[in-house]
Amino acid sequence: MYGPLAETIRTQRLVLEPLAAHHADEMAPVLDDRRLHRYIGGEPLTLEELRARYAHLVAGPAPFHQEYWLNWIVRRGRDRQAVGYVRATVTPAARAFTVTPPSTGSTVRPGPPRRIASVAWVIAMPYQGFGFATEAARALLNWLLAHGVHDIVATVHPDNRPSAAVAAKLGLCRTGETTGDGEDVWRLPHGVSPP
Repeated sequence: MYGPLAETIRTQRLVLEPLAAHHADEMAPVLDDRRLHRYIGGEPLTLEELRARYAHLVAGPAPFHQEYWLNWIVRRGRDRQAVGYVRATVTPAARAFTVTPPSTGSTVRPGPPRRIASVAWVIAMPYQGFGFATEAARALLNWLLAHGVHDIVATVHPDNRPSAAVAAKLGLCRTGETTGDGEDVWRLPHGVSPP
């Protein structure tokens, strides 16, 4: 694997457990709601499809892609009930450059390697409205920052106001950019930690 392995993350009310293929059996009924797909597209996966998807996610991408996939099941801490998931796809980012002062010759040098994470959060319908998405996504962003990933983006369907509210609560800012499928791009400003 190209980057760090996902590890269990605990918050005040939640446990983010690294994804394993066997989670499909538990998550299939949690995610089996067409309303969840209103903004993310597609339809609920069958148990067999979800098993295959989770096996693929756990295996990760081929090493030559220089990216890594981090996926967690979000559980309520009090009863271990699965309520959704969070994920991050981390890829190399374009290097920044530094310029030395004119007094030293104004030399342009490449900065250190950077990584960018594209993050997402999905909380099942019965568990929405309790702040779980914000709490889980905040824990994910803090984990990424602690592991040296400082460029963080999320894409949100323009009509998905609850997810846009989560992004804003995390300190992400709408960039004015859109993806090829019309989603708004949100970015965590450099040097900012989620509130």
